[in-house]
Order: sequence, then C-alpha cells, then structure tokens
Amino acid sequence: MKKITKIISIVLFFLISVFYTNKSIDILKNNDPIMKQIKNTKEKYTISPINAIINGNEIQSGTYGKEIDYESSYTKMKRYGKYNEALTVLKDTKPTISIEDTYDKYLTKGNSNKRNVSLVFKITDDKNIMELLSLLEKKDVQVTFFIDGTLLENNAKVIKSLSNHEVEILSYNNKQEETFMTASISYLESLTNREANFCYTENDNEDLLKMCSKNKLHTIKPTLVLKNDIYNNIKKSVEKDIVITIDNYQGNNLSSAIDYLKSKGYNLVTIQDMFDEST
Repeated sequence: MKKITKIISIVLFFLISVFYTNKSIDILKNNDPIMKQIKNTKEKYTISPINAIINGNEIQSGTYGKEIDYESSYTKMKRYGKYNEALTVLKDTKPTISIEDTYDKYLTKGNSNKRNVSLVFKITDDKNIMELLSLLEKKDVQVTFFIDGTLLENNAKVIKSLSNHEVEILSYNNKQEETFMTASISYLESLTNREANFCYTENDNEDLLKMCSKNKLHTIKPTLVLKNDIYNNIKKSVEKDIVITIDNYQGNNLSSAIDYLKSKGYNLVTIQDMFDEST
C-alpha cells in the first residue's frame, strides 16, 4: 500500500511539474517582444468566416475565415532571430454553420462572394459521351457527371474516359434505392480511388435526402435544368454560384454557352469546387 501511495505521489508531482513548466513557458512566450508584435497585427490578418445560409430545407455554402497561427508564426520568427512580418503564418477558421456538418439540406448555391458556375451532366447511357468530352477538353472545362450504376457496371471503362472530371452516382437502373445506390457508390469509389461526396435530385425527395444524409453525402439540387436552347436559356437566367444541369447534349449550343459564361467572367468549376468552403 505504501509503495502504491509513493508511486501515485511521484506521478502527481511529475504532472504538476509539467503543468507549471508549460505555464511558465507560455508566460515567457507571451511576454516575448516577437510574440507581442505578432499579436499586434491580429486585426490586419483576421478575416471572419461566413456562415452557411439555411433557408427551409436548402443550404447555401459559407466560407472559411483566416487568422494568425500564433504558434507557427512565433516558431518561424524565433528561428529567424527577430520579428519578420513576412513569416506570419495564417490558418483557416471554420464558420459556425457549415455545409461540412450539414447533410440533411439540399445544396443549392455556392458562396455568394465568388463567380462560379457548375455544369452537371446526367449519364444514363454512353450516347454522345466522347463527343461531349472532346468539346470539354477543347474548352478546357471541368464538369461533374452523375452516372447511373448499371452503366458503370456494364461499362467500367467509361470511368477512364471521365477521369479528368468529377464523377458521382446518379441512380441504379434509373432508381434511387438505397441498397443498389450504396453498392454503386462503393464500386465507383473502388474504380476512382476517391470518396463519393454527392447525391443528385431535381425536386424535393425526402427519402433520397435521408439516405444520402445517413451516408454522409450531400444532396445537390440544381438551380437550372436545361433541356433545350442551352445558350439562350443560360444567357437569360444565369447568375453567380449556381449549378446548371444540361439535360440534353447539344454540341454547338453548349459550346456557345460555355464561351458566353467565360466572356462574362464566370469560373466553370466542379461541384466539389463550388461547395468547397475552405477556398
């Protein structure tokens, strides 16, 4: 019993010593002129995060903020030997409300501070795929494809042709049933060696939303779904930070629409980039 008490006393003494040693180091560090100068620039480098906006069952992404990483900045400047503002290190600050933690809402728009547009194509057969890919390569545009699981199973090589773009699962045999959808998602992940991130719907679909939320997948609901006259409809209705689904491939019309979007200063990005709050 005395031996156990002695051991406990030694351990407690050690822990208390470590605590006060670390506290003393922190006091010395905070009183160091270098650290004081770093902290004096706090307001200069602080950018507040912007919360995601929730409106009913929809959510619009926010943006990470920035602040000084005091420890990293202090370490770098201490090695340098004096304060040097150029060595200031920044770190991201996450918004209180973030799409990263919210799966039970439809993603509808990206952050309003950007000028992004995402083009989405639904792939249920291999018709026009190579022609479409050729156009996208010529225009130097990355898009997001939502592909049916049965097409993926019967034509796995299609993934290789889509490798420069983002690929997600749309359905399985044109149905969005959980068992088959999750199997298709797992198969897609094994082929692409990357995690799936999104589900897709054009209308409110509570069953799909619940299934995707349970599997930590965000559900995309596009702003525009265009079946014809793509160029004029985009010209008439486009706004920043939206998702546009092209539901019927039209070569020349799509080409003109892409040129128009670029001429107006829009960035054509994938869904992943559209809803990335850290950029």
